[in-house]
Amino acid sequence: MIRVHATCVSVGGAGVLLRGPSGSGKSDLALRLVDAGALLVADDQVDLAADPTRTLLTATAPERLAGLIEVRGLGILPAPVTPSAFVRLVVDLVDRDAVPRLPDPAAVTLAGVPVPRVALWPFAASAPAALRLALATLVAGAPLVPAAFDEVAA
Repeated sequence: MIRVHATCVSVGGAGVLLRGPSGSGKSDLALRLVDAGALLVADDQVDLAADPTRTLLTATAPERLAGLIEVRGLGILPAPVTPSAFVRLVVDLVDRDAVPRLPDPAAVTLAGVPVPRVALWPFAASAPAALRLALATLVAGAPLVPAAFDEVAA
């Protein structure tokens, strides 16, 4: 098991691990996802454990943080939670200008498990919808492989 500085939410049963430095918008984006029906797994620190085959990565909250989320300006508050989730997507939170329009497919290995990875600006109004769409794509078994519009239309 490893502990990472991140936030994890379960969207429709699929875990999304939000990574970024302090103040990057992890809790803010998680709060917007929870407001839209997601469940909090862990905020600020996440425990990650691989299954024996290293194909599934489970996220849980450290006991002292379970069920709590930081809401800037209000403090540490309770949130709707689930005790764990299988991480299906890692999202690195970056500045607006660092988000590529059509990124190359990427993955990151955590606790020995490869997980698809994307970079998003967390404060975009579309960020929660983009994450839900990315997860739906992955859960349907399709890769997050961008294609140019002219390739799709051909």
